[in-house]
Amino acid sequence: MFTRTKQGAVDVIAGTDPLNVDYVDDAAGVIDDCLSSGPARIVVDMRQIPLLDSAGLELLLSLHDRCVERGGMLHLAGPSPLCRDILEVTGVISHFDVFSDPVDAAGSFAQ
Repeated sequence: MFTRTKQGAVDVIAGTDPLNVDYVDDAAGVIDDCLSSGPARIVVDMRQIPLLDSAGLELLLSLHDRCVERGGMLHLAGPSPLCRDILEVTGVISHFDVFSDPVDAAGSFAQ
């Protein structure tokens, strides 16, 4: 399951399911809600996301591009060692600022 909460003016998307082909549509629905209201400042809280596959990577890259097009930004927070390895091996991590937790990630928007 993927949920959306607010931390000030920042949307925090958290999930407990893998960000893979089986669940990417669930995550996309939550994300689309964030993008519908002007420049998006989004943190994807990955602390409980156990796995990424190519569909999840594609979703993160698409979300990043859509945020930037709207004058916003996307940060990742707390990816597990496996998810971090996948992000690094694929080179996808270079598109994001990655923080240890969502509080730090959300706070970085104020700087």
